[in-house]
Amino acid sequence: MAIMEARTELLDALVTLRDSVAAARFPLPLAGVERARQSQAELLAQLDDYLVPRLREPEAPLLAVIGGSTGSGKSTLVNSLVGRRISEAGVLRPTTRTPVLVCHPDDLRWFTGRRVLPRLGRVRVPRQEDAAATEHESDDGVDRPDAEAAVRQALRVEIDEGVPKGLGLLDAPDIDSLVAANRELAAELICAADIWVLVTTAARYADAVPWHLLRTAKEYDVTLATVLDRVPHRLVEEVSRQYASLLERAGLGHVPRFTVPELPESAGGSRGLLPATAVERLRAWLTHQVGDPLARTRAVGRTANGALASLRRRVPELASCAAAQHSAAVRLTQHVEEAYAEAGRKVRRRLDSGQLLTGEAWAHWRRFPADSAGEELVAACVEGMTDLLAAAVGAAEEHVARAWREEPGAAGVPEDPCVGAAATVERMGLVVRHWQRCLEELADEAFSAHGRPPATAEEVTALLAAALLGGQHQGRAASEGLATALTAPAAEELVRRALVALDECVDRALSGERDRRLAPLEELDAGPEQQAELIAALSVLHKER
Repeated sequence: MAIMEARTELLDALVTLRDSVAAARFPLPLAGVERARQSQAELLAQLDDYLVPRLREPEAPLLAVIGGSTGSGKSTLVNSLVGRRISEAGVLRPTTRTPVLVCHPDDLRWFTGRRVLPRLGRVRVPRQEDAAATEHESDDGVDRPDAEAAVRQALRVEIDEGVPKGLGLLDAPDIDSLVAANRELAAELICAADIWVLVTTAARYADAVPWHLLRTAKEYDVTLATVLDRVPHRLVEEVSRQYASLLERAGLGHVPRFTVPELPESAGGSRGLLPATAVERLRAWLTHQVGDPLARTRAVGRTANGALASLRRRVPELASCAAAQHSAAVRLTQHVEEAYAEAGRKVRRRLDSGQLLTGEAWAHWRRFPADSAGEELVAACVEGMTDLLAAAVGAAEEHVARAWREEPGAAGVPEDPCVGAAATVERMGLVVRHWQRCLEELADEAFSAHGRPPATAEEVTALLAAALLGGQHQGRAASEGLATALTAPAAEELVRRALVALDECVDRALSGERDRRLAPLEELDAGPEQQAELIAALSVLHKER
């Protein structure tokens, strides 16, 4: 098939798509986000573990993953196919923890590296009956001490001449394991397979778990076989007929079915091996898949084409979730922008009305300059400005909090550790003190050029602050005082420049708080480029196909 030619352009497009899938982020807890994250993990597993390596090296051995639910007899089946005890089998479940892959010695090089299942390390151990006192050898040649946690994240590779050349058999963890990591690993291993061999039992063939796997296999159009295990002799025909009927109704009537009767060995007797006759038909079918060139091409081509075709549906679904993340982030951003824009309008209305020259500042202004020094009036104005900005920020934050309570995605935005009234006042104080230094520098410059005794530079600074914050009435009086202390043109120019500094102070304070509020949201990386890159990469891939 043309798909198996593994053209460079197709591989490049597939790798680009893989990188776009890996880059997608779903940080906001929107409806369907867990499904999106799961879908992303499944896509990455299928791309990394199967599609990319298979298209890159189509001549590599086939990988048949033996999967199924707890206690279905997967390990016993693998042992029996090989002809010796390779994988731990028993009646206590879950038994299979570290996945075991067995292949012919001539094929070992294909599985000891990271061609498939690159996220799993490789370990080497003696046979199961001697495993109690073993060391684990990684594929980098370094011996590591026995560590269960490390082993669970590794793939144990065995060799045996009883396995046909060109085939790897992988005993996967239980797909319904009580251990979540085992379930996830089982799903990842199945995604890496050229051939899925689903094992179920006479007692559980109608359960939800095996049928979920069957429906997934049909959806992806993979090369599939099923094994009905532990069927009582007297019920073989009846159970097989009922199982076949279920498969037929599900559109899987063409799937090869193999029946293994209930035997003493099924419970772990005779070293966990079934008689050769019990697995002869399945062994012959697997041998035919790898030994006959046409059968091999069909098996691999079907699974690869099915996986590629499934991307046309799965990637847009992922892109849609990425778009929903971006839309939610935009709404959250708009609430913040609107809140701080309104805060800026309120601050400027207060400044225009002269409401800052009240209270202590008003008292100092009334006594200035006879009974109140210029430094005291300026300090009172600075305190008033700080309080005004802090109150505006507090109101904006309340506005944001109310709006975000209606947005489900807001729960995914990390909280700012520097919250609270005290922290806000401190930050506003820093900004206003910077503005104060600007006023002092402007006043010193103007007084040096145009100052008239008995006024001082400090008094010019105080008059300038009052002119800016005193509103129409008090501001006019302060401006007249500046004209007396300097000249009318100099006073007018000084006030103009000071108004620019005041406007910059307000902008710096509120935009700084707005940006601080938005920073955690921006760090979540929920931009529009994720959806665009996914769709573009998928489009290029299908063009190359």
